[in-house]
Amino acid sequence: MIDEADAERGTDGRRPTFTAWLRHRTDAQLAALFALRPDLVTPVPADIGALAARATARPAVLRVLDRLDRFELQVVEGLVALGDGRLGGAAGIERDRLAAALGAGTDRLDDAVSDLLAGALVWEDGPRLRPVSVLGDVLGAPAGLGPPLRALLADRPTDGLDRVAAALGLDAADAAGPGPVESVAAALGDAAGADRALRLAGAEARPVLDRLMWGPPHGTVSGAADRGGGLDTAASPIDRLLALGLLVPTAADTVVLPREVALHLRGGALFQEVEADPPQLTGSRTDAATVVRTAAGQAFTAVRSVGELLERWAEDPPGVLRSGGLGARDLRRAARDSDTDETTAALFAETARAAGLLAADGEVDGEWLPTPEFDVWRQAPAEYRWLRLAEAWLRSPRVASLGGTKDSRGRSRPVLGEGLDRRSAPDVRLDVLGVLAAAPEGLAPDRESVAARLAWLRPRRQGPAYTELVSSALHEAALLGVTGRGAAAGYTRSLVAELDSEDTPLAERDATATAQQLAAEMPEPVERILVQGDLTAVAPGPLVPQLARELALAADVESTGGATVYRFTESSVRRALDAGRGADDLIALLERHSSTGLPQPLRYLVDDVARRHGRLRIGTASCYLRCDEPTVLDELSGDRRATDLQLFRLAPTVIASRATRPVLMGRLEELGYHPVAESADGTVQLTGSAARRAAPASAASASRGLEEPAAPNAQLRLAAVRAVRAGDEAATTARRPVEAPDGAPPRSPTTTTLTALSEAATQGRRVWIGYLDADGRASSRIVEPARVEGGYMTAYDATRAAVHRFAVHRITGVADLDAS
Repeated sequence: MIDEADAERGTDGRRPTFTAWLRHRTDAQLAALFALRPDLVTPVPADIGALAARATARPAVLRVLDRLDRFELQVVEGLVALGDGRLGGAAGIERDRLAAALGAGTDRLDDAVSDLLAGALVWEDGPRLRPVSVLGDVLGAPAGLGPPLRALLADRPTDGLDRVAAALGLDAADAAGPGPVESVAAALGDAAGADRALRLAGAEARPVLDRLMWGPPHGTVSGAADRGGGLDTAASPIDRLLALGLLVPTAADTVVLPREVALHLRGGALFQEVEADPPQLTGSRTDAATVVRTAAGQAFTAVRSVGELLERWAEDPPGVLRSGGLGARDLRRAARDSDTDETTAALFAETARAAGLLAADGEVDGEWLPTPEFDVWRQAPAEYRWLRLAEAWLRSPRVASLGGTKDSRGRSRPVLGEGLDRRSAPDVRLDVLGVLAAAPEGLAPDRESVAARLAWLRPRRQGPAYTELVSSALHEAALLGVTGRGAAAGYTRSLVAELDSEDTPLAERDATATAQQLAAEMPEPVERILVQGDLTAVAPGPLVPQLARELALAADVESTGGATVYRFTESSVRRALDAGRGADDLIALLERHSSTGLPQPLRYLVDDVARRHGRLRIGTASCYLRCDEPTVLDELSGDRRATDLQLFRLAPTVIASRATRPVLMGRLEELGYHPVAESADGTVQLTGSAARRAAPASAASASRGLEEPAAPNAQLRLAAVRAVRAGDEAATTARRPVEAPDGAPPRSPTTTTLTALSEAATQGRRVWIGYLDADGRASSRIVEPARVEGGYMTAYDATRAAVHRFAVHRITGVADLDAS
């Protein structure tokens, strides 16, 4: 077949090539190709020839094949099987012949062919459709068909070919004219000749052909290569099939059914069953409103749980394992504090990291801490917080459910560590959501129908690993509130539709249908709580962020659900006082937000803890205690429980100790004295410290190398098209340099230069620039900018008839050509 990746250079331009077809695609079509296959512009190819070579490379073609549904794959196999030039005639096949062989409707076939053309997996050669040549090697036996006769007979001995020709009744003149290979191939490729050969083989040979007819086309026959006799000496049905060329030996014990013979036996059909439409989804029906309420409730739970998890880790961060990741003990503690299981806690931690809200603050002896992005995230409305988590989960290659499993070496895979990456995880999640969103509203598809639909949608990806990822995606989608009771919520359908509609992440867009629909289902934040006489406070819904943080500081969460119950204890009140809150401030906060008056027991608790808080102050002398009330020090000196502290009186209000300050502080806490530390100048040092955050740079996913290239935005796609066009122009056209305008090169401020170059790249127009080379020599250039980024401009230099990369800081100025 023709090498499609060859450019037209050095030819008369008449030879049909894939490169020539690409060259004649419109800019919009090339931009659409780059959106479908971003790997083709990572990096941007030098010209159309380089683009064609990259598009027909085996890894790139395999990547596209894996995204085809079953019908599109059948269309591709049909094109490869029937468009092979070795069948006789020109390469490629007309649409009507392909439609007849597939037995599919014209509209459905046209849609599939349009998608294949858009992805450059198929190209047009006049009225014929042709697949890229590498598909023949990739697919092996397309539609279960063997190689054509011309390919099978090309290496056969001449005497054996003569015997086959004789058995078929071809006279010597015919055999000597076009050659025995062409004669035999033409005879068996003709319907009448094939029927005659089948009659000569006899009815006993038909079962052998029937077993190979629909594939696989290869069979095992002992001594196949040695059975080279003529038809008159054939002792068995297989001998007759070999003598007539209906079977061809390819190895010592292997025979193959030629493609022409199989197609004749099938009556011209390519497949026993053409699956043009996906299988129907079946399952249980659920009220749509119930689905939305269930999903939205879980979405709110996920948002709240992630926020609470990161708040706790900001105060008491878990350490990073030496091998990376989160320790099993820390994961169990996170699950216990979140009142959930370890799998759910792992999912929340992995999702927070994928969203850029969590990172390790160091490679060695580091800790897992929230990032500065967390402070921005927790101030956003609940629906936008969920959008950021959901989109991060959909695009992350991390699979949280793999945490704790064993790798090939028997080592456990830690959560947030290595070994949880699966390159295909984002695609699987999108596939699963697409299937659920395609189901009728309120239908919760069962696992079997989802698996059947996915088997049609992604036939080349099926296997145990894919099944495991599908199961994980369904489970995680329910935990994150993407689905409710096994069905897709209304806002999930909007999420699927909007995900790739723009280049901006959903959580950063001004308005989205997903956020609007979810906001209507999310509970409204409240500013009122109900404080009860048993030292508890009930929040009837989600609290506004400021009140939630203050209440979490002064009280412990006792239970969660539709309402959250907080309990005030001595330790929780002391925690608020240690963080700098005064007793009066705390009472005022509760009075301001309580729907009822504060009960007396709570006032007594706050006043009692505040009265004892900070009466003792610990300094450094190795060390000392100071108190304005000598009676308190008298009590401590006489306390037998404090004898291990080796206290001795220095003054009525000062006691010294031989214990260190941290030991003294902890021991007095145990004894119930609640001291506070003071600095060298006597001022109180509260334990509440500023929030710790991990560096933003370390928030990047450790699995970045496993991610597929991201689709470039519309502007970058157009810039890539212009760069490829410019490079192709420089490579294929006669080099006729353009003279720069007379006069001194233009000069302009840097900001003006950058603005003008960016506008020229966007509008695709040429400009006149002044440029200093590495030796400081000034020159004038006429360029067509294709891309301006990273301090460099990639442009077609008309004065040199080539594509160059210019350092922006060396460009002295820019001017429009019309103005020159």
